[in-house]
Amino acid sequence: MAIETSMTRRAFLGSAAAAALAAQNREQPPNILFILADDLGYGDLGCYGQGRIRTPNIDALARQGVRFTQAYAGSTVCAPSRCALMTGRHMGHASIRGNRGPELGLRPDEVTLPQILKRAGYDTAMYGKWGLGGTSSASVPNTRGFDDFFGYLNQTHAHNYYPEHLWQNQEEFLLPANWFNRRKQYAPDLFTDRALKFLDKPRQKPFFLYLPYILPHADNELGSATGNGSEVPSDEPYSGESWPAVEKNFAAMVTNLDRQVGRVLARLEERGLARNTLVIFTSDNGPHAEGNHDSKFFTSSGPLRGIKRDLYEGGIRVPMIARWPGRAAPGSTNDQALAFWDFLPTFAELAGAPVPSGLDGVSMSHALRGEAAREHPPLYWEFHERGFSQAVRMGDWKGVRPKVDAAVELYNLKTDVGEKDNVAAREPAVVRKVEDLMKNLRTESAEFPIAK
Repeated sequence: MAIETSMTRRAFLGSAAAAALAAQNREQPPNILFILADDLGYGDLGCYGQGRIRTPNIDALARQGVRFTQAYAGSTVCAPSRCALMTGRHMGHASIRGNRGPELGLRPDEVTLPQILKRAGYDTAMYGKWGLGGTSSASVPNTRGFDDFFGYLNQTHAHNYYPEHLWQNQEEFLLPANWFNRRKQYAPDLFTDRALKFLDKPRQKPFFLYLPYILPHADNELGSATGNGSEVPSDEPYSGESWPAVEKNFAAMVTNLDRQVGRVLARLEERGLARNTLVIFTSDNGPHAEGNHDSKFFTSSGPLRGIKRDLYEGGIRVPMIARWPGRAAPGSTNDQALAFWDFLPTFAELAGAPVPSGLDGVSMSHALRGEAAREHPPLYWEFHERGFSQAVRMGDWKGVRPKVDAAVELYNLKTDVGEKDNVAAREPAVVRKVEDLMKNLRTESAEFPIAK
């Protein structure tokens, strides 16, 4: 009897140990660090072919993770792109489909990415540029799922890199060191400082840290919107280059962004958080040509056609890097087509949270784990500045209607990533499918009616 009891106990302990080991090995919800650049082009990083601007920290991130070659922003300008990121809806169904003032906020019934993660037990924080509702709107970060917020509420305010105040949650945070045209406190540094403090906190829960930097957005290169001096702290390390001053300043801003990213990634390592933190780095749209900056000077769009405010690839295809240790092979590339509206269902799946119905996005967790690309449902964009334009990606086919009454242009991105050869006349059946999608993938918007 004693022998049987001993054997039973050993068997029980063995099975319990196996169960404990299985539980330990079961994938825990990852921390999520999402870093968003502002107007950074597909070709502005060394890991995407840039040869003159130095981005060592972001390039190292690409060597440690996955570099995506067919990632798309939500839109070709700021506010609607962020709306797609927060709500999982593309421009045919988004509440915010363009930049406008006074700024629109998200609808009260729209469930946001941070709200979903917060309900799943995440600590949520945002430091940087919101752009989805100003001070008069109920659509501010603290009402849309962020436990802690520090930064800009509206886009016009975010044009100033040395602001006289920022917002700390729902209260003004004064920066007297910048009063009377002084430039002492540089906003991107303040955002990174807050991020480091957030990472230093003892925690029992996973976190979602959203860092939407304003770099390298204009108005910045030659001076502020009020003409009170340069918004660029220094043109180092490019002071000795024989480039135009505006281009030295632009390059310095990209390198400054890289420095901010490096500071945050270093703190992840110091705090032992990197192992179970999914890091995403990307940009909200294509490169700008503002503040007298020439986007062609550094070939900021890489091999792509167009820039910010275009629905050609250069306006919407963006750099994207994902690092999640132990999943995808370091230094790999992935040609999965994906867009900002996919992040909400992807992160919800990783957090073990239910996904709201009625979204346009689909989970891309397989791509973050390094699995082969899958066919994505048709991707749709529309844009309401300079009239009305539309774009659809369907497999390798890309259709663009540059104006409301214009014929659809058709490109095969597999063989023509630069969108140079319009094959619409040779592929009428494909054009008809694109036209049907342009009609059926959108609902009318009172705030953004179709205009010629």
